[in-house]
Amino acid sequence: MGSQPDRSASRTDKLRVGVLLSGSGRTLQNLLDLAASGELPIRIEIVIASRPDAYGLERAKAAGVPTCVVERRGTSTDAFSARITEALVAARVELVCLAGFLSLWHVPPAFIGKVMNIHPALLPRFGGKGFHGRHVHRAVLAAGCEESGCTVHFADNEYDHGPIIVQRTVPVLDDDTEETLAARVFAEELIAFPDAIRWFAENRLRIEGNRVRVLPPL
Repeated sequence: MGSQPDRSASRTDKLRVGVLLSGSGRTLQNLLDLAASGELPIRIEIVIASRPDAYGLERAKAAGVPTCVVERRGTSTDAFSARITEALVAARVELVCLAGFLSLWHVPPAFIGKVMNIHPALLPRFGGKGFHGRHVHRAVLAAGCEESGCTVHFADNEYDHGPIIVQRTVPVLDDDTEETLAARVFAEELIAFPDAIRWFAENRLRIEGNRVRVLPPL
């Protein structure tokens, strides 16, 4: 059976979002810009980084968003996950967005179906531990694929696994390098992630086993 969202009333307030990242925060910046322009009905309540030198922290601070660093190194997975969950609960977030987050956070039961990840490939291919950034695009080129793209999915407790919400594709060109392919895929990520978040905010996503149905607008 699928989980049916409550569509009895239109949402009037902004969706409270938490963002987890490990690097430059380009995806975060896109969400911040769309939220500031009113194109995305969200309010980012907290940004959590797994590294203190992640530039995404500076982007968050510039936008006035509270930040938190939870380092993975030197702590157990359980302790690491518990600290992240504690910060998200304290910020009262309704949706968690993994935006280039390279550590595995054990999603607690209360957050299942409320955590989205963006991945720079067409899952289930080229996903899993170690498949991030250039590693993904290098593997796609080495495999001789004719197309690649990005995937937004609800995250569970495995790397790059869970019900797929949306995928966008791009061609792989004969003269592509890791950098040119990455740029083409990222341009689609800038569309796919906001779309998925908007549908969530509008209560339009229905999880049915390992797939997600996007319901029509009310």
